[in-house]
Amino acid sequence: MQSDLIKRIGLQWPIFQAPMAGVGSPAMAAAVSNAGGLGALGIGAASVDQAREMIRDTRAATDNPFNVNVFCHKPAQSNAKVETDWLTRMAPLFEQFSAAPPTALHEIYRSFQVDPDMLEMLLEERPAVVSFHFGLPPTETIAALREAGIVLLASATSLAEAKTVQTAGLDGVVAQGWEAGGHRGIFDPDALDGKLTALELTRILVERLDMPVITAGGVMNGAGIAEALSAGAAAAQLGTAFIDCPESLADAAYRTALRSPAANETTMLAEISGRPARCLTNEFTRWAAQQGGVGTPDYPIAYDAGKALNAAAKSVGETGYGAQWAGQGAPRARCLPASELVEVLVRELEAELAV
Repeated sequence: MQSDLIKRIGLQWPIFQAPMAGVGSPAMAAAVSNAGGLGALGIGAASVDQAREMIRDTRAATDNPFNVNVFCHKPAQSNAKVETDWLTRMAPLFEQFSAAPPTALHEIYRSFQVDPDMLEMLLEERPAVVSFHFGLPPTETIAALREAGIVLLASATSLAEAKTVQTAGLDGVVAQGWEAGGHRGIFDPDALDGKLTALELTRILVERLDMPVITAGGVMNGAGIAEALSAGAAAAQLGTAFIDCPESLADAAYRTALRSPAANETTMLAEISGRPARCLTNEFTRWAAQQGGVGTPDYPIAYDAGKALNAAAKSVGETGYGAQWAGQGAPRARCLPASELVEVLVRELEAELAV
């Protein structure tokens, strides 16, 4: 069953690029897809027009299938007191850069759960694959996408979440391990997190579900892909492995941090955006560690403050306050063109399978 998903999508290799909103690009997605993997676009933070342009730019560069990922978080609930208190706590950080914090915070992008315009655009553009992060959209949205012939995937961090994905009738589930970089896909960020590794979660889901599983978290080379396949996965999804590719939108400071000792110690925190996410250790994560994990505004309202702080810091040459998302495999990232990285991964995978 597991290989049926790869055949259905039309892939040569069981290698998925993680969507990586803000870091991935049409050029990267097209390069991965042209190399026989599944390239991906993260449009969760994009407007409808921006997302449409990204899809069309990717389609212009590849005839192969690619994945378009949307965020399905519970829409933010504004709380003026929480947000004011948060900005007060952050004020000393802004003062370091002779800047003032924003006077108010805003929900800087909409959840796909309540974005009919984004759904209409996806139904018009019809990418081969659409994936969901942070949860699932309404039943009628899933039905409309399925009716359009789109393969549907969703991230899960637990067996319970994965069962919800299966019940919803999706085509596959992405088993996101605790070691994965970027935003934790947990459906309810206030719920207890079992912190299962990608391989532990994969084995559980393969055993307990009747649907294809894609392993995500800590996979950086062909040996990791082979390990995921041996655990029963249909494919492996890699994100941090692609950050240092030239097609990535990561800036110079992000790449420098990825190549530095900071890569050896990543941090899971909610203070940057309002939801748990794994980031390279930097000045912002060190400040966040002192906050006690309470009082953060809803996602993505908190991100409005985080982005403003990063902009203030960068304006005076300080690069330690950005959202430098990366997984625990960061020290093993390689600086290669995306298509070449896929080719290397395939050679490594074939060597492992030949043993």
